[in-house]
Order: sequence, then structure tokens, then C-alpha cells
Amino acid sequence: MVHDRYQNYDSFDGISHQLCTQHLLRDLEDAAQSYPQAIWPGQIARELRALIHAANLARGQGLAVVPDEAITGHLRLFRHGVNAGLSAVRRVPGATSKQPPARHLLECLKHREADVLRFLTDTAIPPTSNQAERDLRPAKTQQKISGRLRSEKTTRDQYAIRGYASTAAKHGHQIFTAIRDALAGNPWIPPVPGTA
Repeated sequence: MVHDRYQNYDSFDGISHQLCTQHLLRDLEDAAQSYPQAIWPGQIARELRALIHAANLARGQGLAVVPDEAITGHLRLFRHGVNAGLSAVRRVPGATSKQPPARHLLECLKHREADVLRFLTDTAIPPTSNQAERDLRPAKTQQKISGRLRSEKTTRDQYAIRGYASTAAKHGHQIFTAIRDALAGNPWIPPVPGTA
């Protein structure tokens, strides 16, 4: 599951997490503004972008995993930036949860590195939740314009159609063909994960 660092997502058992790198990059931009003299926010962001680029290249080549030689130097600089940031942004003594936002970010990058960089070990995992957010955007726009969604049944039907069309498109099928076939009683069914 690709998501931001909202703590409730961590309560789901039996799933792998990929922290959305787009959200992390935004948080790093905020850290760069909060600590304008610091080098670490820019260094971490630069190396994270380089790792995403390496994953995109590997995915484009049909590789399941990003080769070590493509990421070793970037990983070293990423980790160095995180450690430098942790040295510069100290914990507030006596406070358990009320720490500077940059400290929370840096601790996440350090202690949840596997969840931050999971896209390197499985190129089928997207590094961001951008596509999922794009899929939801039309419904959120409708809600903002009218101040509400339509009836619950209409909203469920609309989401079912949008979800079906989006999934078909992500598997390389023409959306209109998939919808036409579904209406004709011959719906396209996505493959079971691990069998395609």
C-alpha cells in the first residue's frame, strides 16, 4: 500500500508499506525552508529523486529490482544526509510526541527506510500515491463544486465504474472497449496478482 505517513495506515496487518515519496519530498522542501542554512534537506531530496529515477529506468527495462550498481552511491548519500539531519535537529528533551516536524521526518527516513525505499526492491510498486490521488480527483472536484457527493448509491456506482475503467487502463486495455465489453456481458477481469 502506497500512502503518506498518516499513522492509521500502520494499523493494517499483513501488508507492505511504501511511503509516498512525493509527500516526503514536500516535507523535505518544508525542512529546507525551516533550516535555510542546512545542506541535508536538499541532499536527501536530490538522492531520493535519483533513486526514483533509477527505479523508473529499471522498470522501463523490465527489471523486477533496481540493480545495486545503479543505486549504491545514491543510497550512501541519502543515508549520510539523514544522519547529518538527525545530528542537526535534536530531539526536544522530555517531549515524547511534540518534536520538530523535521525531526519526525528524519526519524521516519532513518527507522522506516525499507518503507521509504521499497520501490527499489520491487519495481512494480510505485514510489508515489499520485496515480491513486488522480483517480480520486474527479470525485473530490464534484464534492467541492456542489458541496456534497450525489446519493450513496450513485456515488458507489460512479466509483465502481471509475475503478473498473482505471484498472483496465493500468493493464493496457482501452477504457471504452472494456466498458463496452462489460455492458455486453463479457467484462474484462484483472489477473490475479502473481499469475500475470
